[in-house]
Amino acid sequence: MLGVAGGIAAYKAVELLRRLTESGHDVTVVPTASALQFVGAATWSALSGRPVAQDVWQDVHEVPHVRLGQSADLVVVAPATADLLARAAHGLADDLLTNVLLTARCPVLLAPAMHTEMWEHAATQANVATLRGRGVLVLEPAVGRLTGKDSGKGRLPEPDEIFAAAVDALSPRPQDLAGRRVVVSAGGTREHLDPVRFLGNRSSGKQGYALARAAAGRGAEVVLVSAASLPAPAGVRVVPVTSALELREAVLAEAGTADAVVMAAAVADYRPVERLATKRKKTDTLTVELVQNPDVLGELAERRRPGQVLVGFAAETGDADGDVLAHGRAKLARKGCDLLVVNEVGEPGHPTGFEGDANAATVLAADGASYAVPLTSKDTLAQVVWDLTVDRLGAR
Repeated sequence: MLGVAGGIAAYKAVELLRRLTESGHDVTVVPTASALQFVGAATWSALSGRPVAQDVWQDVHEVPHVRLGQSADLVVVAPATADLLARAAHGLADDLLTNVLLTARCPVLLAPAMHTEMWEHAATQANVATLRGRGVLVLEPAVGRLTGKDSGKGRLPEPDEIFAAAVDALSPRPQDLAGRRVVVSAGGTREHLDPVRFLGNRSSGKQGYALARAAAGRGAEVVLVSAASLPAPAGVRVVPVTSALELREAVLAEAGTADAVVMAAAVADYRPVERLATKRKKTDTLTVELVQNPDVLGELAERRRPGQVLVGFAAETGDADGDVLAHGRAKLARKGCDLLVVNEVGEPGHPTGFEGDANAATVLAADGASYAVPLTSKDTLAQVVWDLTVDRLGAR
């Protein structure tokens, strides 16, 4: 069931419906009367291929206010307005959608969207806490442009992120990170030569975002320190950074109270000694003096608090001094982390590593164990990494 409450973000639920139906799910849309002021019933019916369930008086002989909730495998409400959250928290049943929420015995996923002041109001926060306490998955709203000229927290998460959360809810993961706080870094840092040019790498951030999304799905409080330009994963707090120094500052600030830190970011090894305030003019040759960036992973290992699990990533290529795993083992010994995820990277088009949606890796452990993960999705690799991390958290 896709519930749609009466907010301007209802138009974005159209793309969510398309994602759900194109992935093979049978979806019945249950809009509120207010939602139909934004997107009409014909749109919902055309895209779902099913009649729209509009009110309790429609097809009364089928008792829709009970049957719809009973028959659902998942109920998603997007957008979930402040009014909808309040009615759901207090068990009201004054329209078909709130009846569905009361009768559903399946997972329920609410994606809030409202102005910042409404989201931050004590009443809304209390309602969200009540719903989460009952096992309802309430996503964190995104930060960005709202209605009119306003910006802030309250924007509906992007349809792709809601879809990913819905898929996770249909295949629930163990909540073995509930009560844990984790920090994940993602993306490739940029070291600016001037306002236009920078030194960087091809890291897309997709693996780090998969790790953050997976941790949130397993119940963790997740902070994502990101040098990437990807939509924020639902339920994750994103700290945007650009350079290695910015990433270091943000990660160290967040890691002090974290149970686990996963350094999936591709941090540049060097930065220019001098960053020009104006664009460099083109010359036949250019010499740039570089200085080494701090070793963030090594610094985390030195500062780690008791019981904290530290996971590093190593994007490697073989060379005359050794193969990918030989370099990975040397890095594990040098860095002092608990787990090191080693994957081979290469030129664009290489099946693993940067930019793509798939990855293959060997996870090396400080105790000498190794775990080979054949070519799979980055989401699946993320779950493997958390499985191994949880094992080590439980032993401390």
